[in-house]
Amino acid sequence: MSIDLFMPVGRIGDYVVTLLDVSLAVGLLVLVVFFVLMLSAMKAARQRAAAVNQQLNDMMRIQAEMTGRMQSLADSSTAGYSNINRNLNERLDQVGHRLGQSLEANAKSTTQNLGQLNERLAVIDRAQKNITELSSQVVSLQDILSNKQQRGAFGQGRMEAIIEDGLPKDAYTFQATLSNNRRPDCLIHLPNSSADIVIDAKFPLESFELFKSADTSQSTKEAIARVRGDVSLHIKDISEKYFIPGETQDTAMMFVPSESIYADLHENFADLIQKAYRARIVIVSPNMMMLAISTMQAILKDAKMREQAALIQTEVTRMMEDVGRLHDRVQKLDRHFGQATQDIEQILISSDKVSKRGQRIEQLDLPETAEAEAQPVPIVKPVEISDDQLPAKPKSVTG
Repeated sequence: MSIDLFMPVGRIGDYVVTLLDVSLAVGLLVLVVFFVLMLSAMKAARQRAAAVNQQLNDMMRIQAEMTGRMQSLADSSTAGYSNINRNLNERLDQVGHRLGQSLEANAKSTTQNLGQLNERLAVIDRAQKNITELSSQVVSLQDILSNKQQRGAFGQGRMEAIIEDGLPKDAYTFQATLSNNRRPDCLIHLPNSSADIVIDAKFPLESFELFKSADTSQSTKEAIARVRGDVSLHIKDISEKYFIPGETQDTAMMFVPSESIYADLHENFADLIQKAYRARIVIVSPNMMMLAISTMQAILKDAKMREQAALIQTEVTRMMEDVGRLHDRVQKLDRHFGQATQDIEQILISSDKVSKRGQRIEQLDLPETAEAEAQPVPIVKPVEISDDQLPAKPKSVTG
């Protein structure tokens, strides 16, 4: 099929536009656009080439600068390496010197420490010997406490030591015999009272040993039951044996020779403490015994002061009489001193006149008239003192 290029497609005024005209116009337009695009591409290519050249120039300049810097860096690195090497050698010399001094000081310190360690080991050896001796003593003490009679003697000894240290000998009696032929461990004699305080030191310790050594619940229950039974029986024995009206007080003391057992009683057996209180028996530890003895000592001192009150009053009366006599004698002595002062003044006047007359005689300044020569010289008469004005002889003051 053929295309008619001269086929009209439109009109522009009087001119008939054919298909050929349209094709030529389109081709021309395409050619113009192509040239425009080619110019733009060439311009962009020239700009890119200029930019590439600029970048190449910049890169060459940077490369030159980097080369210079690398050279200066290499020079400075060489100089720095030399300085570092020199400083490193100096530091190594200093470190070696200090290390030698430190090793020498450490050697001296180690020697001293070894000497001190040997001394401490010697001390430890002596302490170990002391511990060995102490362990043997503890074993002997354990043997003593394992025996009932020896354990009773141990409690008795502690109680007696506390009482002997705190009270005078006439204020207590050990192992005294009561009217019912019972013998308590100690009786404390109170002033102005015929009734004494009873102290018992035979505390049952076997059950407490079992209580402390119990390792099962069943053995603990059995030990607790035995403690309650033994202590209750001991409380009953004290109340039945040692409470005698008119001979002993209605309150007694049960001595516990151990603070730990006393603490266990209050912590685990409060019912026994209350039972003892209801039976008028006070359970005391060594510290509580010392406090009670100190209180009794104060009571005894107060009673002795009351007993000596009459004697003190008599002595004070005699002392006041002596003070009165002393006052009278001081007054007499004061009068004697006053009289003696007057006599001394008159003697000084006479001595002054005698001195002046002697000076005139020495200077030949004698009076020319007979009246002056015949002028009487005053005579100082001696002062007579009666016997009652003399100081009384001191009398011996008796009692």
